Amino acid sequence: MRLTTRQRRDKILTELYDQQHVTATALAEVLSVSTATVRRDLRVLAEAGRLEQVYGGATLPRNGDYSFHAKAGRNVEAKRIVGRLAAELVADGEQLFIDSGTTCFEMVPYLKRKRGLSVIANSARVALELDTPKLNVILLGGQYRPDRMDTVGPLATAALEQLRGYSAFIGADGLSMEFGLTASDIASAHLYRLAVCNAQKTVLLVDHTKFLAPSLCRIVDWDAICRVVTDRPPVPRWMAFLQEKGIEITYPAAHAGQQVEEA
Repeated sequence: MRLTTRQRRDKILTELYDQQHVTATALAEVLSVSTATVRRDLRVLAEAGRLEQVYGGATLPRNGDYSFHAKAGRNVEAKRIVGRLAAELVADGEQLFIDSGTTCFEMVPYLKRKRGLSVIANSARVALELDTPKLNVILLGGQYRPDRMDTVGPLATAALEQLRGYSAFIGADGLSMEFGLTASDIASAHLYRLAVCNAQKTVLLVDHTKFLAPSLCRIVDWDAICRVVTDRPPVPRWMAFLQEKGIEITYPAAHAGQQVEEA
């Protein structure tokens, strides 16, 4: 299938973050396009500050913080699938909490088409993107993290303590059958634990790679989750585990024959 320009450039960034350095020749082979097309893409991405062109290819910028870009550039298509499927679960007039992760952010374009939503967020990116008269956005205050464009800490949790009756849509940096949902930093884990505790129901949004290993900080146990939205069916042991827990699993019908490979 021929990739769009956006998909092609997203794939270039994914390859770059994985390998630290890429060549135009190798990218042309991966993307099934000419090296001239790849060089044009590299030039555009370099002008946007996403990479640095070098002889024969590209490398990561020498200066700056890549943490947000590194996460946003991985598994882009999978995250878009998850975001679309999750947004289909939301009806007009609902109240929901959306975390600041890159997977939940993919819900935003679809939520903008709905009416009467009240969206609680700790992400400045989410709030800015949902700037439409049809929606009501509650942005939690707190300690601002520029690299993630979100808020955490006591002020954020104090505001969240005043809110109830919403559905929580959260992501995770890793998953464990024994340890539950996990995040890479304790501040995010603490805030999302409270969001889940105060929610009437919680939906987990994860691409297939999150089933391969847990991260450091526990968010919540599986008993708090009612549904998992992912881009392809988990391996049989994960399917059996989720079904045993009574957790519904949503993934595209077109991917029903695919499964996550065991690590």
